[in-house]
Amino acid sequence: MGSARNLLLLSSSRLHGYGYLEHARAQLEDLFKGANVKTVLFVPYALKDHDKYTKTVRDALTPWGYAVEGLHTKPDRKKALQEAQAIFVGGGNTFVLLRTLYEMQLLEPIREQVLQRGLPYVGSSAGTNVATRSIHTTNDMPVTHPPSFDALALVPFNINPHYLEPDAGTEHKGETRDERIQEFVDYHQLPVLGLREGTSVRVQGDRVTLLGERNAKLFKADGGAEELAPQADLSFLLQK
Repeated sequence: MGSARNLLLLSSSRLHGYGYLEHARAQLEDLFKGANVKTVLFVPYALKDHDKYTKTVRDALTPWGYAVEGLHTKPDRKKALQEAQAIFVGGGNTFVLLRTLYEMQLLEPIREQVLQRGLPYVGSSAGTNVATRSIHTTNDMPVTHPPSFDALALVPFNINPHYLEPDAGTEHKGETRDERIQEFVDYHQLPVLGLREGTSVRVQGDRVTLLGERNAKLFKADGGAEELAPQADLSFLLQK
C-alpha cells in the first residue's frame, strides 16, 4: 500500500526572498508533471477565510499552468477527492485543520486516495503536520480541540515544520524548540524530523528524500539527534 505514496511535504509556503511557493516551484512541478496534473484540489481549512486562502494559492499556481479548485466549494467532498488529480493541504493552524478534517469525515477518504490510488499529496506547514502520524509536534497554539491528535499517517513518523535551532547567544531562558521536541521523544519513543525553512520531504513509494539547500535535524527515537544533509536518503524513517 505504501508503494503508491507520492508526497511533497514542505516546511512552509513562504521563504524570505521569494514569492508565495516560489522557492518550491521546481519540486512542485516535478511532482505535478510526473503525475500529469493540470488541476490541484486545495484544502484551505487551516485558515478561517477559505475563499481568500484558495485565491492566494490560485494566484501562485495559475501562472505556472495549473488550475486550482477549493475543496470547500464542492458539494460532495468525498467525490471531489476521488476525482482529484492532486491535493494540496495548506498551512495555518494545525488544530483547526485536523478538527475540520475529523468533522467532515475526510481523514479516511484522503488516506485511501493517497495510499491506495496514489493521489499526489502536497502539504505545507500544518498540511505537512497532518500528513504525519500525529500533530503532537506542531508549533501552533491549540485554539480548538480536535477529537484526537492522530492524523493521516501517510508516513509513520512526526515532523516539526519551521524547525529553528537554539540561539546560543540569546538571553531567553524559556524552553527551546529542541527541548520541546525531545520531551515528545521521551514520552513516545518516536522519531521527529525537524524541517528548517526552505526544506521539504519527497516521498515516492518507499523512498524518502530530503530536498532543499539546508540540513534537517532528526531527533531519534532513542534520544539521540543527527544532522541530515540535503538529498539525504530518509527511507529508513518509513520502517515502523
